Amino acid sequence: MSARPTPPSSHALSSSTITQAAEGLSTAATPAVPVAAGSKGRADAAPAINRFLAGQLRQGRLERGWSLDRTALETGVSKAMLGQIERGESSPTVATLWKIAAGFRCSLSAFLEPPAVASAGSDAHDSARRGGNDEAARGQTLYRNVDALRSKPASDDMLVAALFPFTPEMGFEWLELTLLAGYVRHSEAHAPGVTEHVIVLKGSMEVLVDEVWQALAEGDAVRFRGDRPHGYRNLGNTPAVCHNLIHYAAGEAAAA
Repeated sequence: MSARPTPPSSHALSSSTITQAAEGLSTAATPAVPVAAGSKGRADAAPAINRFLAGQLRQGRLERGWSLDRTALETGVSKAMLGQIERGESSPTVATLWKIAAGFRCSLSAFLEPPAVASAGSDAHDSARRGGNDEAARGQTLYRNVDALRSKPASDDMLVAALFPFTPEMGFEWLELTLLAGYVRHSEAHAPGVTEHVIVLKGSMEVLVDEVWQALAEGDAVRFRGDRPHGYRNLGNTPAVCHNLIHYAAGEAAAA
């Protein structure tokens, strides 16, 4: 899906991944990112995950020196929607988050879970062996509980679990995608040098590569350039599950 993200930094994202993040934020410090002037009261009252997304978006935007107008131009997300997200008034869809990530040239996982709870799905009975993002960044052992990371259905019929979030040191993010029956997604080109790997674990699906839809059955795998337009779809009657490993070229991706 794009070149290596830079750390910061189209249907409601309702996920257990998001739930994990929200639960983690209830005990961990919320990212210290300012909210838009005049919106502090509204942001404070918003769900924890909305506050997290508001902070990520605003921090990423300000670090780039972008206005909301410029951000809308770069991401393809309307200024009105961006404003709602920054004020903590909207729970964006997976598709919207992917557009923002592509515009920021950062990883999708940067918007799926706060760094403080990135290991929320880790094995809870042995904290001594549990690795957080710092450990993962150094290539050390990181334990994750996949069931705890899987998302509930989003309105765009895609479920996302960030199995291993992006870190600049590792250069990739590893996602589990569940495409519900009838799901279709077209993705714009990611940053230069991005390479995507798709391995079908269950069901069948198709990927759009070089303007041609390629059928993939359970057990099939494909690697393709993510810095070109591409897509995913499930025209069947049952969900399709795949692993999606996105590798970013050195220096091309940001945290958010």
